Amino acid sequence: MANRSNVGGWLQGKTVRKGGIASTNSHTRSSTPQVQSTSSTVFGGGVKDASGRTSEFFSMDDQCPVCKSDRYLNPKLRLLVSACYHKMCESCIDRLFTLGPAPCPICNKVLRKLAFTPQTFEDLGVEKEVAIRRRITKEFNKRREDFPDLRAYNDYLEEVEDITFNLIYEIDLSRTEARIQAYRAENAALIERNIQREEAYAQALKEQEDTERREREYRAMELRREEEEEREEREKGRREIIDKLETSDKNAAKVIAKSRANALKRSTARSTSSTILQSNAKLLRSRAARSTTVPDVPHVPLQDDWYAYEDMFELKAGYQDFMSEAVRKDREGIMRGGGYKVEEAWERALRCAVAGLDLAPMASSTSVTDFDSGGDIMMASA
Repeated sequence: MANRSNVGGWLQGKTVRKGGIASTNSHTRSSTPQVQSTSSTVFGGGVKDASGRTSEFFSMDDQCPVCKSDRYLNPKLRLLVSACYHKMCESCIDRLFTLGPAPCPICNKVLRKLAFTPQTFEDLGVEKEVAIRRRITKEFNKRREDFPDLRAYNDYLEEVEDITFNLIYEIDLSRTEARIQAYRAENAALIERNIQREEAYAQALKEQEDTERREREYRAMELRREEEEEREEREKGRREIIDKLETSDKNAAKVIAKSRANALKRSTARSTSSTILQSNAKLLRSRAARSTTVPDVPHVPLQDDWYAYEDMFELKAGYQDFMSEAVRKDREGIMRGGGYKVEEAWERALRCAVAGLDLAPMASSTSVTDFDSGGDIMMASA
């Protein structure tokens, strides 16, 4: 009798729970995804994994296009997606593909039973595009540094998008697959190297996440330990106050104030020591991070034998330079606050003065010879 009432509640649009009793929602068919009782973690809109992402999508409007079964006739209906991106229920898949490869009843493409996967997205077009892009990304995994210039990199990205577009909309599939095969054969070593680089990056990221997780756990454990020590310290101080009040004949207010002052000193010393330990730990982590990073070699613009005319002048003190008078008379050093030195200005002026002494005189000179009728200056070589 209880099972019959449950079936009646299901047909009336009620949410039947384990135990039998149902809460009435509406007597009309709902178009929104409903919660289904499975062994996995289930939310409205599909089965979700521990990270909150939808690992399998389902809806109350799902219907098998082969046997026309839906969730109202079969509450445990589960639809899977084929390699040609058509949905079928598990019963039809077992019936059609258990004995071996067989044509799809919708598009006649030869399928295997292992080629059916759970549906992740509501739109099968999105499902197809994501699967194709995931496949193309494994093959076409070049980076910007693999190209001599930005133009070549942009041409490569455009080629990848053309191939992806052809696969999604099934345009000239034979030629597109041939392009993919040719690219794979030509860039096999580079593809393998980039795959290993991605795996190494993922491994480093995972190790970093594990390190941060252990640090958070350690900080939480230290916080619990400090709270426990603080609680024990308060309990100890309370017992000391009670013992002193029982054995001492002094004023009770003074005894309590002195005990509280001692407890405050101990608490301050404990917090100071914990702060020092945390700063030391941060310093050690920063040093470890610096030791693992590759040093950035500074750019040296002049690496040749640059001649700076040092042998052609001698820098002395006390030049009669009226531009430097204000700086030299500045006793408080306000004008030298940015590191300005008059000696550097004098040295720069001397370098400019002697820079052209070794140059040969010009073979010809120009002079103004005439004006034309239009007022323009006519130049001639002498």
